[in-house]
Amino acid sequence: MKIAFHAPLKPVDHPVPSGDRLMALLLLSALEALGHQVSVISALRTYLKEPDAGRYADLVQQASAERAQIAKLWRDHRAPDLFFCYHPYYKSPDLLGPPLCREFGMAYVTAESSYSERRNIGAWADSQALVKKGLDLAAVNICFTGRDRQGLIDITPSTITAMLPPFLDQRLPISLVATPERGRLITAAMMRDGNKLESYLMLAAALEQLGDLDWRLDIVGDGPMRQTVEAAFAHFPANRVMFHGLKARDDLAAMMARASIFLWPGCREAYGLTYLEAQAAGIPVVAQNDGGVPEVVIADKTGLLTAPGDITAYATAIRSLLTDESRRTTLAKGAARFAREERSFEAATARLGNILETHVHKD
Repeated sequence: MKIAFHAPLKPVDHPVPSGDRLMALLLLSALEALGHQVSVISALRTYLKEPDAGRYADLVQQASAERAQIAKLWRDHRAPDLFFCYHPYYKSPDLLGPPLCREFGMAYVTAESSYSERRNIGAWADSQALVKKGLDLAAVNICFTGRDRQGLIDITPSTITAMLPPFLDQRLPISLVATPERGRLITAAMMRDGNKLESYLMLAAALEQLGDLDWRLDIVGDGPMRQTVEAAFAHFPANRVMFHGLKARDDLAAMMARASIFLWPGCREAYGLTYLEAQAAGIPVVAQNDGGVPEVVIADKTGLLTAPGDITAYATAIRSLLTDESRRTTLAKGAARFAREERSFEAATARLGNILETHVHKD
């Protein structure tokens, strides 16, 4: 098929790395691997940090002009068979796809849509109304977590959904042989305010309870809250915690292969592709049973999951793997098998192909 692709939250060429940008790129690659002709139809970003009516009106006006240009292009040439929208939700509604699909009679598909009734505030209420219309219009809404899928069904029971669990980047060097160093811990995440910062602060608090053990933590990541994150770990003895900034994919994979445990609490994490990358490197994860984390870390098989917000439980889980090498090794093997086989790019591409073949009918 000829597919128009749009990511209203963060365009695929956005300069700031994130899980959203990576997943958009992975979906693009998977669609192309299936043999489809895919084009990114617009770089329009409709992100609304706050329910600002004036800002929303500006976005609607920009989208109207963008749609007019796209429609002219499609009238002069063949229109796509499918409009594929990644991650429309109340802060970044799809202002392009549904109107264009209705005008040109093409199929509409969303991936990682979400809806939250408690966000029906000001302009967000208007944007969510558009998200809901898109859900109803879509031939299928692809969900990455059971929680998101249930949220869509709760809003509109007739909504058509399909599951595509989060998956690995096909460019990830998973052929590296794991050479774990006892006591070497690693975490990797952007340093932003909100859930990311909360996770960093929780990690620092948990490690305070493990001062009697021999461990070293490598922190990979950067962002506007770096000074705050560094301050949270500043009281640890020298050489306990090392900050490495951002790392290229291959370099991070090599660092993970030398680590023994991946740590990231994941406060209200959507799912976290980094968890899969760590497991593919052959190391188990210690995280919280929060948000979409259980979709990418299988409790007691690929890692340990603790109750949300329980710092002592989190510290205890880390201690158990630092002091029980047999258990750590068993989880490491399970982690590598799960990530490399069940959540491989190839397996996900096949799942995506089946979803589209089932729900999108091209004449």
